[in-house]
Amino acid sequence: MARLGLPRVVVAGLSGDAGKTLVSLGLTRALRARGLRVAAFKKGPDFIDAAWLGIAAGRPGRNLDTFLMPREAILRSLARAADQADVAVVEGNRGLFDGVDARGAHSTAELAKMIGAPVVLVVDATKVTATVAALVVGCRVHDPALNLAGVILNRVATVRHERVIREALANVGVAVLGAVPRLEDLELPSRHLGLVTVTEHPAAEGVAAALGKVIGEHVDVDALLGVVNGAPLLEPEEFREDAVVALPATRIGVLEDAAFMFYYPENLEALEAAGARLVRLSPLSAGGLPEVDLVYAGGGFPELYAGELSANRPFREALAARIADGLPVWAECGGLMYLARTLVADGVAHPMAGVLPVVISFTSRPKGHGYVVARVDGPNPFVREDTLLRGHEFHYSQVDEGGDRVRTVFALERGVGVGGGRDGIVEKNVLATYMHVHALGAPEWAPAVVAAARRGAW
Repeated sequence: MARLGLPRVVVAGLSGDAGKTLVSLGLTRALRARGLRVAAFKKGPDFIDAAWLGIAAGRPGRNLDTFLMPREAILRSLARAADQADVAVVEGNRGLFDGVDARGAHSTAELAKMIGAPVVLVVDATKVTATVAALVVGCRVHDPALNLAGVILNRVATVRHERVIREALANVGVAVLGAVPRLEDLELPSRHLGLVTVTEHPAAEGVAAALGKVIGEHVDVDALLGVVNGAPLLEPEEFREDAVVALPATRIGVLEDAAFMFYYPENLEALEAAGARLVRLSPLSAGGLPEVDLVYAGGGFPELYAGELSANRPFREALAARIADGLPVWAECGGLMYLARTLVADGVAHPMAGVLPVVISFTSRPKGHGYVVARVDGPNPFVREDTLLRGHEFHYSQVDEGGDRVRTVFALERGVGVGGGRDGIVEKNVLATYMHVHALGAPEWAPAVVAAARRGAW
């Protein structure tokens, strides 16, 4: 296989909320306006930003995560993108060197070095001028091995403000690739889990188009393309594809609507590669449950739609009846909440599917946020005992009642889960967890799910 020559860039920041998403979306759309096919990636496990990048790119946004995925899987994902794209834009997360520890393990900088990508640093220029130069030089000195190729200033107030910062950076030999003014009307709305999702935003496509116009006007896209095209070749032996043995076709129902939308594209693709035919189901509007061999209930915002989910009794009762008859279900986070007996949101108790004998309460503060490491220590319908799973969790809900009456099979080495160092509730043929897994980091997951669908009642 020829060396991978996919031009690529990592858009990083000094901190969260510096404007990385705004610049990444706008840059992706500006490159498309030049006729380039763009593969867009989000560093880390974030579902929402990746979906926004997908809108800008016109193809699914994907995730690259050094904690969840081995290096080979990350490079393989880039190699697949190279077959269908001319350039890759990778949006970082948090600050450039922020990882899981003081050394910056699993940071945006570590990912950039792993994939041999130059870094463009987005700097929030609010109420600062020459200090920007000190901050950028500090990043360069902190890790000389990092290819810090230039800076894009964000939230610039005036022409003089921009000029002073440009002069300060020129004095330390840092290229300024653009300066974006304050965009009060284009700030992306957010809430407790991050940005408002593309599914719910009334004009997501229009926002992406407007950001592309802004970046095209205020960033030197030609100079940035010079940076992107300077990414080195990556070696071919790092992209060997594993053989996939497809199982006989089976029907997997995927809960997907405004209440449930957190699915990695690779997870759905891995299920299909393992022999599944995916059937989209809406717990908000479906009148009943069609014939499926398994249900995959992903994450989302059931707390925002608790009333509507509860009101759709035909679907939740049909699902509960099928589970009682042995239907397997893999449920993550929002799916766990939907399978509970009751979901309490804003002080109101809403009956849910009633499969799990627990009451879930939505709270105003995060109850679990970060990476998860779990060892499977009990029998269940899906995963072999002693398997080590890596994933992530981000939930504002908790098990308030019934936690002492359920059996769990995940011993947490890292993370919160359902509490007490445990996660992975098993009830009948259901495994429900607050942990989201990624198929690139858990290659055994999709075949196990499809095998459970084929096997039926456990």
